[in-house]
Amino acid sequence: MTDNSAAEGIHAAVQAYLDALYFGDVEGFRSVFHPRAQLYSATEGKLVNLDVDAYLDLVANRPSPEGKGDVRQDEILSISVSSPTTAHARVKDVYLPKRFVDELTFVLIDGKWQIVAKVWHFEI
Repeated sequence: MTDNSAAEGIHAAVQAYLDALYFGDVEGFRSVFHPRAQLYSATEGKLVNLDVDAYLDLVANRPSPEGKGDVRQDEILSISVSSPTTAHARVKDVYLPKRFVDELTFVLIDGKWQIVAKVWHFEI
């Protein structure tokens, strides 16, 4: 995979992540998260650690931003391809009233970029 095609692949995966977030699309998340991915936050002073299934259960049992009528507010801040098989993206998104910065770590497996770790911070 060339650097350009790697960047395009990461960009597409990040956009799929943001789309799944806005639409509350559990299957969309399953397509972009590796099944063994881990998610972390320490925003409120204690470490929160979720596996993909716990996160997707949360997504499935809350209204989506689209369903709440929220205006879509997401932005790709940066994408960095570190090696032929690893990459990182930083994005901003919202689940009102919270505003998030998400750090997404990707690996390339079987020709597909997948998130293996998500670390997030939010402000209200």
